[in-house]
Amino acid sequence: MRLRDANLALWSCLATIVLLGATLPARQSADAAQKAREDAKEIEAIRAVIDAQMAAWNRGDLEAFMGGYWKSPQLSFSSGKDKTRGWQATFDRYKKRYQGEGREMGQLAFSELEIEMLGPDSAFVRGRWQLKLAKESPGGLFTLVFRKLPDGWRIVHDHTSN
Repeated sequence: MRLRDANLALWSCLATIVLLGATLPARQSADAAQKAREDAKEIEAIRAVIDAQMAAWNRGDLEAFMGGYWKSPQLSFSSGKDKTRGWQATFDRYKKRYQGEGREMGQLAFSELEIEMLGPDSAFVRGRWQLKLAKESPGGLFTLVFRKLPDGWRIVHDHTSN
């Protein structure tokens, strides 16, 4: 009788393990679907920042364009061989280059955007930029690091190439 009870207990344990194992993939699938929904919401918010920057640039509003950047002395911006540190220095660089004497802002377009969530409060963005000016159309690639800050998603690092 004892052997029979032991076998019954063993089969009961095995059945429980099989049932738990069968529910685990469903649970993992539900978790993955929830994460995908959360990521999609954050990606949409990041895309909205980028779209707002493009619209601000195209109406000549450099201050609104800079609203997409972290307003901190620790913001980093790299372009070509130049490195700029800080929101104000980045703003001044843009102002001199695109609103200085004889300069124009032109029309800005972003394309080939790829937004990859690195965690709940950080993302990596790749893309291409194109500027249409009266006499030329410079363009290039960019990589951005976004952080979710108390005032929303902001660029904390920008590396742009031509």
